[in-house]
Amino acid sequence: MESATPVIVAIDGPSGTGKSSTSKAVAAQLGLSYLDTGAQYRAITWWMVANGIDIADPSAIAAVAGKPEIVSGTDPAGPTITVDGVDVAGPIREQDVTSKVSAVSAVPEVRSRITELQRTIAGSAVTGIVVEGRDIGTTVLPDADLKIFLTASPEARAARRSGELKGADLHTTREALIKRDAADSSRKTSPLAKADDAVEVDTTGLTLKQVIECVVTLVEEKRAGR
Repeated sequence: MESATPVIVAIDGPSGTGKSSTSKAVAAQLGLSYLDTGAQYRAITWWMVANGIDIADPSAIAAVAGKPEIVSGTDPAGPTITVDGVDVAGPIREQDVTSKVSAVSAVPEVRSRITELQRTIAGSAVTGIVVEGRDIGTTVLPDADLKIFLTASPEARAARRSGELKGADLHTTREALIKRDAADSSRKTSPLAKADDAVEVDTTGLTLKQVIECVVTLVEEKRAGR
């Protein structure tokens, strides 16, 4: 592909909307870097758990938010994440971390630390980048060239997520998703929210391939319109 102007794409939305799969595929197809911001919050949560920090105490979390060194690899074909040099791509997806990530991410010191990291990565992406998360278009990169907000019904999201979790109980998964959305949407610092200038894509009735095609088209239109 001929070199195009670097484009910064923010993709937000709750979990189970196909956000990660879509973001990775779009980045790979268009030759962009890719950043999974959720993995960074999971990584700092993993570090807190591993170091015995009291997750119920925001001041304890705030006091050590600057300690772990988190490094994100931005190749969409094989995104990596390390904490203090340790590969944590596997451990950060475990239930122990998943159940605590909302509490850790709600701490303002954690958010400012990770937000700064995300802005640095986005700013240094030579070809442009697809950044996926929950507050990218609203807080992290409010000047992104294109903002997309993915949605889907709770049922569709639970079905996708329990498929990913290999036979997880659908009802339990749906309840957990709704609970996490409520926590993330109501937190004081950078809540999960749709930016006013974001394009909303409802993925409920779409296949992953259709969602990817839709987003690729939006990015190409944005690039062409410059």
